[in-house]
Amino acid sequence: MIGVVVLGSTGSIGESTLDVLARHPDRFRLVAIGANRNVQKLAEQIRRWRPPYAVMANQGAARELASVLGGSVPQTRLLAGEGALEEVATLRETDCVMAAIVGAAGLRSTLAAARAGKRLLLANKESLVMSGPLLMQAVKDSGAVLLPIDSEHNAIFQALPREFDGDFGRAGVRRLWLTASGGPFLRATPAQLAQVTPEQACAHPNWVMGRKISVDSATLMNKGLEVIEASFLFRAKSAQIEVVIHPQSIVHSLVEYVDGSVLAQLGNPDMRTPIAHALAYPERIDPGVEALDLFAVASLGFERPDLDRFPSLRLAYRALQAGGSAPILLNAANEVAVASFLERRLAFHRIPELVEEVLERVAAASVQSLEDVLAADALARRTAMQRLETVTH
Repeated sequence: MIGVVVLGSTGSIGESTLDVLARHPDRFRLVAIGANRNVQKLAEQIRRWRPPYAVMANQGAARELASVLGGSVPQTRLLAGEGALEEVATLRETDCVMAAIVGAAGLRSTLAAARAGKRLLLANKESLVMSGPLLMQAVKDSGAVLLPIDSEHNAIFQALPREFDGDFGRAGVRRLWLTASGGPFLRATPAQLAQVTPEQACAHPNWVMGRKISVDSATLMNKGLEVIEASFLFRAKSAQIEVVIHPQSIVHSLVEYVDGSVLAQLGNPDMRTPIAHALAYPERIDPGVEALDLFAVASLGFERPDLDRFPSLRLAYRALQAGGSAPILLNAANEVAVASFLERRLAFHRIPELVEEVLERVAAASVQSLEDVLAADALARRTAMQRLETVTH
């Protein structure tokens, strides 16, 4: 039995992970679940799964959770705080950690799992964007197994040779292609983008996702973060990573080889597929996903991204090329901008503008430690909030 910890269990990735686990009770045992502040959902999961441990990262929410449960599930030990997330990620009985806490909040527990040598299922792309060199070094030092959950990176992982070690030349790889649906505003005019509401931005045409990642998909910042993530996962230079718009979201990504071959991974847009792949790797298990019907799909379309309409992607490439703390600044500024948009304090088209202002005002610096990461993150957030005040007042 493989002991699994699901961090971010109340989000879409977490719920999909629990669904896959439920289909294979003979293979997996749920050790712990964790969330940030969704008390009602975590309480429901505790009652359903009765895991040995449950963690609420937010202290206030943890007290509310204890009150809601009222001691009704005594076999589940309730823990609180960021340190508790790290604790369950490194337990002896933990074999596999699903890192699916959204944003910078999932960084410490992800690093802890890597340092403890666990099988790390990485759905928290911000951990790599913010601390790519630190995380990859931790994986190397501990012997941890890092498996990407983003459908695009999981697709690339499947299309690369199994023995791939980041040496493009030896593997005969020319470049990696990340597909992007283009989100709900692929054909929108600038005037239409200026009027976008949070409800419209969160209505993704193909995927069921959380609000923050849905907005990132609508601005294409999600794809920009994935470009940075791919550079660390596969030791790729920015020139070796190409983004292609593919509205159907059937081809999840591709690997181009020097002999002209292009290998693609296809499937219905359902996150249970990459989750099941990573949970059982190198074996295959049924994730409960409907089989792909090529006759129903009928045709597949591809086009270049419009960087004038979606400047967030250009900003991400710029941050990757700058290196150092630049990706951290990009991610932090974007988190502030997206949160402000969802609160209706910032217009949709102003999201990339705010991010660019932060990148221009804060110089990228060297990053040698987790403290450097957190300092750069905090500086970018302060700068973004200051700039936001001038825009909204």
